Amino acid sequence: MGYNTWNAYYCDINEDLVLKNAKLLKSLGLADAGYTYVNIDDCYSEKQRSASGDIVASKTRFPSGMRALTDQIHALGLKAGIYSDAGWFTCQLYPGSYGNEARDAKLFQEDWGFDYLKYDNCAVPFDNITRQNIMGRYEPMAHAIADLSKATKKPPLILSLCEWGREQVWLWGRKYGQSWRTTNDIEPNWRSVASIINQNSFYSWASDFYGHNDMDMLEIGNGGLTREEAKTHFTAWALMKSPLLIGTDLETATAETIEILTNQEIIAINQDPVVGTSVTPFRWGINPDYVSNSTHPAQYWSGQSQNGTVFMLINTLDKPATMSFSLTESPWIRAGRQYSVRDLWTHTNNGIAVRTFTAYDVPAHGVVALLLQDAGDEPEGLWPPCAVVEWCISKTGVRVDQ
Repeated sequence: MGYNTWNAYYCDINEDLVLKNAKLLKSLGLADAGYTYVNIDDCYSEKQRSASGDIVASKTRFPSGMRALTDQIHALGLKAGIYSDAGWFTCQLYPGSYGNEARDAKLFQEDWGFDYLKYDNCAVPFDNITRQNIMGRYEPMAHAIADLSKATKKPPLILSLCEWGREQVWLWGRKYGQSWRTTNDIEPNWRSVASIINQNSFYSWASDFYGHNDMDMLEIGNGGLTREEAKTHFTAWALMKSPLLIGTDLETATAETIEILTNQEIIAINQDPVVGTSVTPFRWGINPDYVSNSTHPAQYWSGQSQNGTVFMLINTLDKPATMSFSLTESPWIRAGRQYSVRDLWTHTNNGIAVRTFTAYDVPAHGVVALLLQDAGDEPEGLWPPCAVVEWCISKTGVRVDQ
C-alpha cells in the first residue's frame, strides 16, 4: 500500500512534489490506514548515465539528490520506491537497467536508500541480443537484488514487475517479484475499471502471500468515476489482493476520496495476515460463467478471510439491480448453517442470512461487500432439506428431487 507519482503527474515530477505527497499521506491519515510506500515513477533521471556508468538523478528536478529525499521520507516513518526498466530505456526513454542490473540495484538501495523497485518492460533489446523470453529478461534484476541482499545482510528491494499481463506473467511472476502487473495501464473511467476486473477474473487465483496480481494504480479522485464506481474500483482491487497504490494528487483529494481510500474494513481484507488468497468468481451473472466480457465482468465473488467469508457483488449494468445468490454457491459456506451479515461499506450488521441473500437496488456500476460469519445451525424444518436439491436423499432412499 502506498503512493505512486505517475497517474497524477506523469513526467512533471520533482523532489518537492514527492515530499509534499509523502507529508499528505501522514496528515490525511492515509499512512495510519496502511499507505506507507512513496514511489517515484519514470522521468526522475538525466537522459544519460554518468561517465562511470551510473544513473544520475535529474539536477533540476531532484537537485538535493535521491539520498536526501529518501532520508526525509524515512524520517516520516514511510518507505520509498523508485522505477527502472528491463530494457535499454524506460518507457519515456530515460536510461533503463539492461546490462546494468547489479550496478543499478546497488545504486537504488545502498546509495539512494530506496526500499522498492517498479521494473517496467519497455525498449527491450532484440532477441538475438538477449536470447531470452519475457521471463528471462526479468531474471537478471531479480538475481542482482537477491545477491545484493545476501552481500549486505539487508532485506531485499521489493520487486514489482510491470509486464502488463501479455505474457501470462501470473504463471511465473512469483519466481522473481512480489507483484506483477496483469493489465494495461488503468484509465479514470468505468470502461477501464470493468475491463481490468474482467481480465483478473480469470487468474484471480494467482494472488497469495508469495505475490500479487497488480491491477495498476487506484484512480480514485482523478475524475471520471462516480462515487459508486470509485467504491467498486477500490473494493475489487482490495478484495482481489492487488497492491493498493494511490495515483492521485493528494493535495486536491476530497473528503469523499479519503473516505473511500481509508475504509478499514475493506483494507483489513486486503491486508489479512492469515489468508492471502483473493476473492474469486462463483457466478458471472448476466453472462454464462467463464465468458470474457470487458464491459460486463463477473458479478458474484467470494473468498476467505480470517474472520469469515467475504462476498463481493458487482452490478455491471447501467441501472440499479437486485442481486441474489444461494450461500452455498460459495465453496466457503457450509450447508445447514446460518450466517450473520456485515456490510463492509455501511459498516452495519444486517441480520442473519439463511440459505440465500438478496441485495436490493444495487446502484449502477455499484458494489456490495459483505462479511458472513457462521451463526450456528439453520432453523429446523426448512424445506427442501438440502440447499442443493440434486440427489438430496433420505436415509430410506427417497429422493427429494424426483
